Amino acid sequence: MTDHPHRLVTLAGASNFRDLGGYPGQAGRTVRWRRLYRSDHLGLLTEADQAELRQRGVATALDFRGVHESAATHYSVPGLQRHALHIEPMVVQRMHELACRGQRLDEAATVGLMEDLYRAVVRQQSARLAEFFTHLLAAEQPLVFHCTAGKDRTGVAAALLLSALGVQPDLVMQDFLLTNRVFRPPTLVADELPPEARRALWSVRAQYLQAALQVIDDEHGGLVPYLRDALGLSATMLDDLAQRYLEPV
Repeated sequence: MTDHPHRLVTLAGASNFRDLGGYPGQAGRTVRWRRLYRSDHLGLLTEADQAELRQRGVATALDFRGVHESAATHYSVPGLQRHALHIEPMVVQRMHELACRGQRLDEAATVGLMEDLYRAVVRQQSARLAEFFTHLLAAEQPLVFHCTAGKDRTGVAAALLLSALGVQPDLVMQDFLLTNRVFRPPTLVADELPPEARRALWSVRAQYLQAALQVIDDEHGGLVPYLRDALGLSATMLDDLAQRYLEPV
């Protein structure tokens, strides 16, 4: 499923831009192609990249980056309306705090920080995730959602969206892990880290997403109660989501 030739959208200024279409959802209905895209940040798009988005009809960008991240790589694409859904990054800040205390930033410490990030997104950012679904339910044209790398905040959002559409957990995980094949990590960032810690920071691992899903199961009793109670998505809203983003029977 992840290897479908329509999945990855090749852009010069983004490396993790991909279509969420083609996955089988509830009642065997397939997620529509060319409606939902996930990506890393859009601040380096070329004119040709922007033309590609226009050709695909992408009219909305949902940006999960924090305030300073957004300012550092601001973008304005004609015909693309950006909505800021700020989720501030915490891993790099936590790394700096640990380094200042003299703690070694090895692979295990970095993996632990990444797992904490995923738990924090579903525990503390339910308002932002609820806004995300509000935009999805209002969008009449294709949209893209992203953060900086398009792998962590975006990865949680994509997993929740695909799960809400009835995509099976193994395919949700496959889509999540696809980042490891297509994302180009930045250069000259956190170069003081050991290589194994850097790999843990700039990749995704199944245990990262599983940390978030475990919180949903343990603290909310599963996905549907989490969507209903934490994000405010009623059964009617979930039906509307399916009508918008799944192929008709």
